[in-house]
Amino acid sequence: MSFHSIEQAPGRLNRSELAIPGSQPQMFEKAAKSDVDVIFLDLEDAVAPDEKEQARKNVIEALNDIDWNTKTMSVRINGLDTHYMYRDVVDLVEQAGERLDLIMIPKVGTASDVYALDMLVTQIEDAMGHKKRIGFEHIIETALGMQNVSEIAAASKRNESLHFGVADYAASTRARSTIIGGVNPHYAVLTDPAEDGGRGVHWGDMWHYALSRMVVAARANGLRPIDGPFGDFSDPDGYRAAARRAAALGCEGKWAIHPSQIALANEVMSPSASEVDRAQRILSAMAEAEANGKGAVSLDGRLIDYASIRQAEVLVQKALQIGA
Repeated sequence: MSFHSIEQAPGRLNRSELAIPGSQPQMFEKAAKSDVDVIFLDLEDAVAPDEKEQARKNVIEALNDIDWNTKTMSVRINGLDTHYMYRDVVDLVEQAGERLDLIMIPKVGTASDVYALDMLVTQIEDAMGHKKRIGFEHIIETALGMQNVSEIAAASKRNESLHFGVADYAASTRARSTIIGGVNPHYAVLTDPAEDGGRGVHWGDMWHYALSRMVVAARANGLRPIDGPFGDFSDPDGYRAAARRAAALGCEGKWAIHPSQIALANEVMSPSASEVDRAQRILSAMAEAEANGKGAVSLDGRLIDYASIRQAEVLVQKALQIGA
């Protein structure tokens, strides 16, 4: 390990994150009773310009009045390039800061964006006498943000998670896609011709590089990497596949833009019983090996060593967190 130690963000359970438009307060109570880990009440893309102010009032009232139980509560503010942003932050932190856990910042482009929000939130919290410090979630959804993702991830002690905003990222990079989070048949390769002249088509994952780069930046700075939306909520199999891909790359959560996606995210982003059982057997086998002066041992016909311990500990700790 490097001599440089990585400070981990607060260990919130973040398997599923439900988006709820701030302009639709009739949805708040149902969301509060769901099994989702994190809820973000949206003031940005899901709210029309002439509804921005009322949505902000709805969100502040809901944070103060609704019993959200132990759910982590976040609000997606409007972008720094809009005139809505400053009032979003001031009103939210002044009037609902004691219940607000996170602020979700859209279209983060540079570390300076983070610094500006950090300064503003810190001043409001100090002026109000708030003891709890609100954390930041950053959506990486532009070419500029992806270029600067490492600096963004390290820009504030408030940072907790990075999220991949696939739709705006596609628009920013001018990718030929109008779907949200799905695959594209044009991102494919042909095999060489077979003896009969036929050629196979192998689809690829056009978001692999971007998501993987974001995961690395997040983990290198102790943050949670979270995969963003999957637009077709009538396709649970497609959602599962996208979530499994994200989990395989190191993400620990995924957005739900519809209540039906909550259970899918929780399922995929939770270690299975067999995975936890194997992890516990790895820890037991390595403990026995260490007691006998060995640094590696065979388990189920495979070599395990101290790196295996670190992998197993991650799974066991996640299972304990979910159980709690």
